[in-house]
Amino acid sequence: KSKDSKCEIVNLFLMANQQAALLLQRQLAELNKNPVEGFSAGLIDDDDVYRWEVLIIGPPDTYYEGGFFKAHLTFPRDYPLKPPKLKFISDIWHPNIDKSGDVCISILHDPGEDKYGYEQPEERWLPIHTVETIMVSVISMLADPNDESPANLDAAKEWRENKEEFKKKVARCVRMSQEGAFD
Repeated sequence: KSKDSKCEIVNLFLMANQQAALLLQRQLAELNKNPVEGFSAGLIDDDDVYRWEVLIIGPPDTYYEGGFFKAHLTFPRDYPLKPPKLKFISDIWHPNIDKSGDVCISILHDPGEDKYGYEQPEERWLPIHTVETIMVSVISMLADPNDESPANLDAAKEWRENKEEFKKKVARCVRMSQEGAFD
């Protein structure tokens, strides 16, 4: 019996994996057919639907305007039950993006209760989210940083206390992103 149950578990895993791959292929096809303003997306490697490269256009009327920021979106095999990870490849100075480029926003946190009590469960990952809802949230985060829950303490402190210095660092990131946008 235990051999049968192991086979069942493996089969369930493979089915879930197939479902995730199909869902991601559908979302990518939809984004290619009906692009969403503010970003574009594609596969890093055509043979791996779980790893995407996104190009985020700095939102108008923000410090990030004019920037072309590259990021990688990596999906878990049990997507959409668990959220993907988003990591900026381009240098970016922002309170909610840590110094290694990892994005820290509620929508990308595992579903359920926040052990720190900061986020409501409905603010966290839900399986109904799509690449589009994730990217719209990230673009919104660029426009309106949450300095109450920073991933980059230095950027958050500067955002609150020294806007001119913050603006200078972001402007440098925007310039660098423009120079490297089409590499």
